[in-house]
Amino acid sequence: MGIYKAYDIRGIYPTEMHEETAERIGHALAAYLRTKTIVVGRDARESSPSMSRALIKGIADAGTNVVDIGQCTTPMIYFAVGTGKYGGGAMVTASHNPPKYTGIKLCREEAIPLSEVAGIKDIERAVLAMKETPGPARDRGLVAQSDILEGYVKHVRSFVTVPPRKMKVVVDTANGMVGKFFEKVFGHLPLEVTPLFFPPDGRFPNHEPNPLKDENIRDLVAKVRETKADFGAAFDGDGDRCMFVDEKGDRIASDFVTALVARRMLAKEKGAAIVYDLRSSWVVKEEVEAAGGRAVRDRVGHAFMKATMRKLNAPFGGELSGHYYFRGHWFADSGMIAFAHMLNVLMGDSKPASAIAAPLKRYFATGEINFHVEDKDGAIATLTKKFADGKQDTLDGITIEYADWWCNVRKSNTEPVLRLNLEAKTAAKRDAMLEEIVAIVGPPETGGGH
Repeated sequence: MGIYKAYDIRGIYPTEMHEETAERIGHALAAYLRTKTIVVGRDARESSPSMSRALIKGIADAGTNVVDIGQCTTPMIYFAVGTGKYGGGAMVTASHNPPKYTGIKLCREEAIPLSEVAGIKDIERAVLAMKETPGPARDRGLVAQSDILEGYVKHVRSFVTVPPRKMKVVVDTANGMVGKFFEKVFGHLPLEVTPLFFPPDGRFPNHEPNPLKDENIRDLVAKVRETKADFGAAFDGDGDRCMFVDEKGDRIASDFVTALVARRMLAKEKGAAIVYDLRSSWVVKEEVEAAGGRAVRDRVGHAFMKATMRKLNAPFGGELSGHYYFRGHWFADSGMIAFAHMLNVLMGDSKPASAIAAPLKRYFATGEINFHVEDKDGAIATLTKKFADGKQDTLDGITIEYADWWCNVRKSNTEPVLRLNLEAKTAAKRDAMLEEIVAIVGPPETGGGH
């Protein structure tokens, strides 16, 4: 499996990806974007300072200027590119992966992402064509440091739109980048915050910075219950995702968050499009339409979601993996802006978080389940034939829908895995249909994917 992924460049440091790789990627990125200035930032991983220096050297040697904003979250790169009207950005991060990984997330002007379908493959080809690392151009680019924090704080605060009231919250930043900035951004609000693992530490000594896994939110859940907090929030390593638990310590499913935030937005913007990924519950479509919005179902993945939102000028979009996208943030994702919107939902309602989410729990879902399947296309073809009398579409894998249940089965781009999401009107129907699918594709792996 190579380092050039569907949405970023990522690999184990230093065996799969190292400083020379980063320098060459810098050259290739500058050549691809053909812009005057590129913003560069980095996360807290121990490899990130040297990887960032190498990336900056490659960009500058190619004749492109660099604005280095230092340690930051990935959404801060989007903010810097958007407000500075720069031609691109690069974030040295491996996001939610364990400490041994390094990586780079890339965007062009207006924080438009580079992905496998637009940019990353071009950069891969350019790097592979380099017989050696190119030397500096005659007009080497200039490198300048910049502190964007003051502007970013104002930007995120602008999304809190309800009158503040006192709330108790537990926040777990997983020793990732959000911990460095959380107090500066939200310290003006009457929140009694219990911080968990705020100091950035790229060794991630307490748990992996991936809030999608239940084992990584155990401390959060325990502390919410212990402190009798109103809710809890868990961020990933580079701050582009946020997931929530209610006052009982139970997860508020990410598609429920999409529905709750969408309802508030649509109260101010009737008829607007809300984009959601096709793994999401029937609830999202129902709630969006009930609030006067247009529910737009999309493929999984930030590049697809952002492109659809731009096309429709949608104010908001959400994915089951905890990525939330905002028109006011260049259609990009931000964990802290998602937190701000959940404050709007929870501070704007006198009921506890569990009671606010309870009416959305009207269906029964499996969550995302992985199946190790060598012949992925064959398995999908068998499922397609088996359920031929159901409504089907192939927007992303195969989605099969009946009156009382639906499922989506899609292929992983990088491993012999099929990912299943299934939902039904009753628990018995959910379990029965899961049993039928397991009989076709084989036993599921332990744990989920995203």
